[in-house]
Amino acid sequence: MTTTPGAGLGAMIRTWRDRLPPSAVALPVGRARRATGLRREELAELAGVSVDYIVRLEQGRATTPSAQVVASLARALQLTTAERDHLYRLARLVPPADGAISDHIPPGVHRVLTRLGDVAVAVFAADWQLIWWNRSWAALLGDPSSSPPRLRNFARDRFPVDAGPARLALWPVAELDSDTTDAAVVSDLRRATGRFPRDARLAELIRDLSTGNERFAELWAAGTVAAHREDHKTIEHPSVGPITVDCDVLADGDSECKIVIMTTVPGSADETKLRLAVVAGGQLSRTPAGEWNAG
Repeated sequence: MTTTPGAGLGAMIRTWRDRLPPSAVALPVGRARRATGLRREELAELAGVSVDYIVRLEQGRATTPSAQVVASLARALQLTTAERDHLYRLARLVPPADGAISDHIPPGVHRVLTRLGDVAVAVFAADWQLIWWNRSWAALLGDPSSSPPRLRNFARDRFPVDAGPARLALWPVAELDSDTTDAAVVSDLRRATGRFPRDARLAELIRDLSTGNERFAELWAAGTVAAHREDHKTIEHPSVGPITVDCDVLADGDSECKIVIMTTVPGSADETKLRLAVVAGGQLSRTPAGEWNAG
């Protein structure tokens, strides 16, 4: 089987890598930099794969990456939905089906995220599956990368079906009205079932929580439909003490992913504590797909 020159998997990865400026992923642009786009090393870190694997993909020595790797590359390269689907096909994979929840972050959302500075921010899919977070989020709540990807779900944390530890917030979190938040999360999931009626992951989530958590089952039976948009939380941070934040949820209209932003009152002691927590965090944090985020 022949491939049109410049149109194969490796060539397209290289093309998309070359067009993405470092500033788009909050990487510094030094004077000695010769590459206009991302270096292979930078793409490897963003996608959570080895540099050698990126080299083999671009040289055509690796031609069948897994669906997880393709999804990570699509996020790291900030591909549009059409480009993402093309990448799947080049890898001889079926693109995510229409009507299914997408873990893809649109390029416009990526641009917004990189311009939020030190604000603690994370992105969740329509079923509250965590798909991206930055350094400030990990510093404020603890790094979720130690938890299995399947369990990095806000609803599963909210309504546990076993006695295991929390997977998203590693420190204790208090809210002004936890009952209201519970109801909002459940009703938000009900809204998602109308938008994505054939999504297998969402169906499994609803089934697990309905049979394994009495509180969820009670709220689900109430039938309320709404959205989770704002909250106020106090995080008991182990290094700097309690930090009170405003939590706001923005939704992307196409994919219905949720951008969760946690901010402190400007000039407050909480703002100082958050800055200290970010400094104490030190390292960059990893996303569920192994993507490195510049906070």
